Amino acid sequence: MRNADVGRRDGWAVIPARTALLGGLWLLSGLKAFAAEAVELPPFGSQEYLILGIVLLLAFTALGFGFYLLQWTLKQPPGTPRMQEVAVAIQDGANAYLKRQISTMIWFVLAITAGLFFLYRPVYERIYPGEGLLLGAGIAVAFFLGVFASYGAGYVGMYMAVRGNLRTAAAALTSFKDALEIAFRAGAVSGMFTVGLGLLGATVIFLLFREKAMFVLVGFGFGGSLAALFMRVGGGIYTKGADVGADLVGKVEAGIPEDDPRNPATIADNVGDNVGDCAGMAADVFESYEVTLVAAIILGVAASLVLTPASAMKLVMFALLVRGVGVIASIIGVLAVKGEDRADLNPMQPINRGFWVSAILAALGNLGVAYFFMQ
Repeated sequence: MRNADVGRRDGWAVIPARTALLGGLWLLSGLKAFAAEAVELPPFGSQEYLILGIVLLLAFTALGFGFYLLQWTLKQPPGTPRMQEVAVAIQDGANAYLKRQISTMIWFVLAITAGLFFLYRPVYERIYPGEGLLLGAGIAVAFFLGVFASYGAGYVGMYMAVRGNLRTAAAALTSFKDALEIAFRAGAVSGMFTVGLGLLGATVIFLLFREKAMFVLVGFGFGGSLAALFMRVGGGIYTKGADVGADLVGKVEAGIPEDDPRNPATIADNVGDNVGDCAGMAADVFESYEVTLVAAIILGVAASLVLTPASAMKLVMFALLVRGVGVIASIIGVLAVKGEDRADLNPMQPINRGFWVSAILAALGNLGVAYFFMQ
């Protein structure tokens, strides 16, 4: 419990810092000098469209593989009726929390979306007469879609957690191998959807806005960051409130051990673990993934100021290709995680094997991309 609390506090400290950093870059992108010199990309050619097509295909591959893992997990035995009864109670509580959070947040998101349009439309109109409406609407819609994608990643993470844990517990009664593989693949669903949504959003923005995509891309990343802030911090508060409340009622007042099923507040505690450590964590991972992608692209464009203008496009495409290579390596790494029905098997052994397979393949793939593409 203490390690989890430290992780939550670290997450609270890191997310506002990332949001502030991306917000600073976002405001900087509105300055005329920065926008005109460092943000606009060179004209797209056939090579750029080919790369974007490949990355788009890899984004759909990640989403497709995540959907395959989701279906595979849901086909596993759901356990006894009593296990299903407890799981349904946790699922209902987690869904109620997310619905309440979304119904509260949507008004703020819509207000910010409208504010961004009215704020940035005149800025872009002065830089590119006649295109202010398109670019202002683009950054506003991209922000909204970033929020939607981040919440989507969080919802998928929670959806799989409250269903994967039931099937993992049921499998653990008979097979260590099945329990390990169900738990790992259920978690991989969230990772695949996070990667797929992030790559899909960035690639579509480049395809639609081309040379002016940098104006819009930052809005997508900022939307994901803002949603992650609320999901991570809000979920953490709910988690800790439910945890402390359950302990006070159970251990202190009634003398019931922690996490005892006789304590009704244990359900709320488990709901909190799912909305904070699963939904909030998934949104946080999406935010980290998308923000680092946006930051890498911004750095690539900025580096072209001291290199050559033509290098900007190569650096931008390189960042997208690196993420595409990661999709392939991750899929192979997930499939490499195989458990065994041995009582002495350390569960981290097959997980580490999958990690090293992914890391080695990603390193080799990125080395090849850097060697052949960045010549």
